[in-house]
Amino acid sequence: MISKINTPNLRELEQRFSNPARRRLMVLLVRANLRLKHSFEFGVRRTWDVLAASLALVLGWPLWLLLALCIKLSDGGPILYWQQRVGYRGQLFAFPKFRSMRIDADQCKSRLLNQHADQRTFKSRNDPRITRIGRWLRRFSLDEVPQLWCVLKGEMTLVGPRPPLPNEVSLYGLHARQRLEITPGLTCIWQISGRSNIAFDGQLALDLKYIRERNIALDLRILLLTLPAVFRGHGAY
Repeated sequence: MISKINTPNLRELEQRFSNPARRRLMVLLVRANLRLKHSFEFGVRRTWDVLAASLALVLGWPLWLLLALCIKLSDGGPILYWQQRVGYRGQLFAFPKFRSMRIDADQCKSRLLNQHADQRTFKSRNDPRITRIGRWLRRFSLDEVPQLWCVLKGEMTLVGPRPPLPNEVSLYGLHARQRLEITPGLTCIWQISGRSNIAFDGQLALDLKYIRERNIALDLRILLLTLPAVFRGHGAY
């Protein structure tokens, strides 16, 4: 038989913590509890980040090698494309992708940006810089595979807001900068909800909703829904 648990009401709590020293103790206990919760969740996320990234890189190496050869043979250019991206609390890190664009893609970008309405995020369905193999890589998000190395290093995690470019962050307001308060991810909530078909403001709203509600169960749900979203290829360009 379970005995009844007496829960103090609000008045009793106010009386119990009316003393300033007791109030300070209560604040310290609450903060310690939050740190413990966050430490536990960080440990769980970091463990599955390392395990999942290691398994994907090791088990998929024949496919990754084949993709690298196809990219190299297509135009003789480099296999990987490196960018500077903005990570946790504004820290810059090297961000690799399988190259999906022409070698002169960066030189052409400024002209294309002038034709793009919202420069806080730049995605074009009919981007002329994308190569034939690059279009296929992007459809199934295979160009993102090298970022598993960033996950292993702890610069990224499996689930979190996608890392923006420095010039995109320079256009952020205070509201949008909240995206940088957690480690960026390989997949995120808007990537399973429409991917690049969602405008920047929609992506931001979904990212901030994720940050507010973030927990292990939500991360698992996003990971499980990512695979069918990738295979459908909807909104990938």
